[in-house]
Amino acid sequence: MKPFTYERVATPAQAAAAVLRRPGAKFIAGGTNLLDLMKLQIEVPPHLVDVGRTGLDKIDPTPDGGLRIGALVTNTDLAADRRIRRDYGVLSRALVAGASGQLRNKATTAGNLLQRTRCPYFYDTNQPCNKRQPGTGCAGIGGVSRQLGVIGTSDACIATHPSDMAVAMRVLDAVVETIDAQGRTRAIPIAEFHRLPDNTPHIETSLTADELITGVKLPAPIGGTQMYRKVRDRASYAFALVSVAAIIQKDGTGRVAVGGIAPRPWRIEAAETELPLGAKAVTDRLLADAHPASDNAFKITLVERTLAAVVSKAKAA
Repeated sequence: MKPFTYERVATPAQAAAAVLRRPGAKFIAGGTNLLDLMKLQIEVPPHLVDVGRTGLDKIDPTPDGGLRIGALVTNTDLAADRRIRRDYGVLSRALVAGASGQLRNKATTAGNLLQRTRCPYFYDTNQPCNKRQPGTGCAGIGGVSRQLGVIGTSDACIATHPSDMAVAMRVLDAVVETIDAQGRTRAIPIAEFHRLPDNTPHIETSLTADELITGVKLPAPIGGTQMYRKVRDRASYAFALVSVAAIIQKDGTGRVAVGGIAPRPWRIEAAETELPLGAKAVTDRLLADAHPASDNAFKITLVERTLAAVVSKAKAA
């Protein structure tokens, strides 16, 4: 690990200002991803700004009947909150499907959204990776791509986004709230938060360098049967090959978002109009622009079968 300096702040505005003063500085809260990357020297921030005491650890009702989740609410506390379990069950289920109990006790809401890819080539500093070192190439293209993306990728990167929580947030139409060093606030729809790689895969979100996530707003509950199913290589502590977050209404309509296949949670609202016709119709439209490699072409069928299982279970509920 490279040497770095450390600073603790008391407010979100102070945190954003502190990061702006030191080029390359990073926010740190739970540190469940950042510290691992620092040990591998994939991330080498010269300065860390600790936001753990900024008071962003509450879940509060909003005037429109939704909830505002503070950026520092842990995955464990969020999954266990009775309002989340009652009205946003897809989110609670997605959180419990991720990581381990110990990690969920430390991992935060904002940190989960900002997780970096688990692409093996990103973690192997002996391999070229445009996400880790822009301009060096993508070893995943033409390499072992079983875990990697089939849609939304580019000639520069085929990595996937690892978060389970973000897939549920996408199906719920969450909004990410931020503040910058000038005290300006912003509300970013989750659909616009994670960027596709194009030619700049190292730029993963729409945040500016000094912008701190302060919370995530959930709209008023929409009801329906809410499901999250994660298909992975082992029963726990593994990232998704494919995951499906779905909200199915009694009339057969609903919403679907998919994880494990793209650089961001994948949702095409137009595909959801096909739900009454079955999982294949939805998948055909959802993945119409897919470009799988030989190692991961199975993900197309896996999405269809996982979605079919989720819809079947939802209708039986």
